[in-house]
Parts: sequence; C-alpha cells; structure tokens
Amino acid sequence: MAFVDRVEIFVKGGDGGSGMMSFRREKYVPKGGPDGGDGGDGGSVILRAVAGTDSLADIVNRKHWRAESGGPGSGANCTGRNADDLIIHVPPGTIVHDRERGNILRDLVRDGDQVVIAAGGRGGRGNKSFASSTNRAPRQFQKGIPGEERWVLLELKIIADAGLVGLPNAGKSTLLSRLSRATPEIADYPFTTKTPNLGQVMIGGERAFVLADLPGLIEGASAGVGLGHEFLRHVERTRVLIHLVEPLPLDGSDPTANYHTIRRELERYRPELLNRPEIIVISKSELTGSGEVRARFRDELGIEPLAVSAVTGVGLNEIIRRVVENLKQLRGEEPSPPVVVPPHRREIASSRGEFPVSNPETLS
Repeated sequence: MAFVDRVEIFVKGGDGGSGMMSFRREKYVPKGGPDGGDGGDGGSVILRAVAGTDSLADIVNRKHWRAESGGPGSGANCTGRNADDLIIHVPPGTIVHDRERGNILRDLVRDGDQVVIAAGGRGGRGNKSFASSTNRAPRQFQKGIPGEERWVLLELKIIADAGLVGLPNAGKSTLLSRLSRATPEIADYPFTTKTPNLGQVMIGGERAFVLADLPGLIEGASAGVGLGHEFLRHVERTRVLIHLVEPLPLDGSDPTANYHTIRRELERYRPELLNRPEIIVISKSELTGSGEVRARFRDELGIEPLAVSAVTGVGLNEIIRRVVENLKQLRGEEPSPPVVVPPHRREIASSRGEFPVSNPETLS
C-alpha cells in the first residue's frame, strides 16, 4: 500500500430530522390534542487516532464523507431515531486543518485522541412541544437543523521513537531492514526511499521502540529543494536522531562536510531539532578507510561516532542499546542493568528478527 501523508476531504454532519405535526385521533376522544414527536439528531463526523496505522492511504480514495441524518418524528409522541456518528480512523500524529480558515482543529497525537470535525444537526421539535395552556392545538413544528460541513486537510507527521537521517545512499534502508522486520526498497543508487518507512525493533520478543527510515536530505532541503519539507516535517516528532554518515560517498564528497550539511538543514527548518538526542553512526564500516573517517570525527569535531555494518552486523546491538538508554532518559527512567543474552537465545532471536546478533554484546 502506498504511503500517503496528506489528504483533503469534504465532511458533512447528518441533518436533524424534522419534527411532526400530528393530533391524537382515537375513538371517543374527539379532542385528543397534539402528539407530534421530535425529530432525531443527525450523526457527527469524528476523526479518531488509532494505533497500528502509519499512513492515510485508507481514506485517500474517498473524498466525501457524510454522516446519516436523523429520523423524522411521528405521531403518538414518537421521537425520530438518532443517527450514528461516522468515525474515520487515522494514524496518531495526524494534524487536522480547516482548509478554508487555515486554522488547526486538533492535533491527534495519542491513540484514542479524537475530534468532531462536522457536528450533526439537532432534530426539530414536533407540535407537541409547542402545546401550552393558551395554545392547546399548536400547528407549529420545526424542521431539523442542517449538519455542519467543511473541507479539511489531514497532514500526517510520523511519530517515531528514533529516526534515521542522512544524505541519500547512506545506508538507512538497509539498517532499518537489519534492525526490524521492515522491508523497505533497497538499491545502490540515491533516493531509493521516497517515503518514510517504519519498523518495530524487538528485544526478547517485546517491542523496544519504533524506528523510522526517513528519506534522504540534500543541501537546500529546508528551502524546499528535493524532498524538502515533505521529509523534514516527519523529523519533528522523532525523539532520537540516528545520523548516518557514509565513509566513502560515491560522489567523492567529504564525510564531515556531509554531516554538517544535514545539521544545517535541520537547524534552518527547526532550530530546536539540534537539541534532540543524536547518535552519530559511520555506516558501511566494513569498507576500507572507514576507520580513518571515524578518527577524523574524533580529532576534528571531538565526536566519537559509532561504527556500524549492516553486512557484518558490527555495532547493531550498540545502536539498540544507545537508543533505548536515550529514550529512558527522556522518560526520566533509571537505566536498567544490562541483560546478557545467551548464545543459543541470540540465534533463536535472530531467526525471528527480534534483534541482530552478529555482535554478542549485552543489551539493556
């Protein structure tokens, strides 16, 4: 299914049912009086965030959403049926905009968050409601109130615990496929990934965190060049950044300069992104010369990057450990003691895709 992160839809709440004008007709009761019932309320259109979805693809092919109208009132003081609400499921992280006014109606961040985007109309009153001591045979009744209607823009900003950032062809998709069960498109040319991919990193059969493979940045992305804002807005809600640096870029560019390029684009887009926890990773460490690049980062920038190889598995467990520790610090939790995974358990877990085991390192 294609990834969709922006959708415009028209929504309309159900109209309220009309009230009834009716008089009681019964043998031996010539003046039974009014007995017209009220109309039922129309259904509302509700957006609800539901965990387990990471795209708006389920609703992109339906542009108009209309809730049912309320039932009309009837005689014998019978009230019309209230219509059911129309609930549209969207992923957590969906921002709801009013297209005409331009304001934000609600930011659906957590599972279960919801907002009424088109309220249903109230049912009209039947003539029974107008009866009084001076108006014993009212012929007034009300029509139902029309439901609200509007065009809304749904914009998805992925919520992930950790996100892979870096220039194109830095190895982000390959790393995601090794750390989780996700199967992103992988090729040996730039811009293979054009939309974000999500994967769940597992430890011991339980979910450790959600990892996002975000499309590659290029210089000028903060001004809209390349994927531009289509990528950067997905970084906003990523709690920990894993910055991949290719040691020997195909275009011959300098790895340290490439690192600063990404940092500048993040700063120009949202300066607060530089304050996010960052794990710097030298990818493709199996290549000759990657050690010299790590030494340059250490000597020139005072940074000790992590060497990782998706081919040999070196450093994969360390990435998981560092991300988990950063997330615990963000939550204010105390670091847990390391858990040593026996070799036979590592083999079983690796076959299930629970965590990489090429390095028999301790996990926490």
